Amino acid sequence: MMLDPKTDLSFTRRLAAPRALIWECWTSPDHIPHFFIPAPHQVTRCDIDLRVGGRFNTTFLVEGQEMENTGVYLEVVPQTRLVFTDGYSEGWKPAPDPFMTAILDLEDDGAGGTLYTATARHRSPEARKSHEDMGFHDGWGTVADQLERYAQSLSQRRS
Repeated sequence: MMLDPKTDLSFTRRLAAPRALIWECWTSPDHIPHFFIPAPHQVTRCDIDLRVGGRFNTTFLVEGQEMENTGVYLEVVPQTRLVFTDGYSEGWKPAPDPFMTAILDLEDDGAGGTLYTATARHRSPEARKSHEDMGFHDGWGTVADQLERYAQSLSQRRS
């Protein structure tokens, strides 16, 4: 995938948890609330229909305010790639003010962990800059840290 530095933000990190478990965390509404938004903010609801065109809806509680997020999956490649966007809601209904498309790429790291790449694609350089200024790298980095810790805790419970 070719990144466009004018409209895309991305980072790659090694997570000390198996790829299958990272995938499970990202695709289960029971797991999403444990990592998907930087603490102390919370995911209060999550509704997933894991298929192309299926819904990926979340509700956040941020500083006492609820934020509804509706979106759809654009690509689902089990344990490899997950692409979702807020550009549409279920039924391919266009969003009035889309923000981004998220792409998550997962690879085995050769040591039992996961090479995790998160990319956010934006419709304009201005939207990209806004997301960067909001703290994309810190926020999505925190989510990756929370995801790693949560996946490790699941792995320990299952051992």
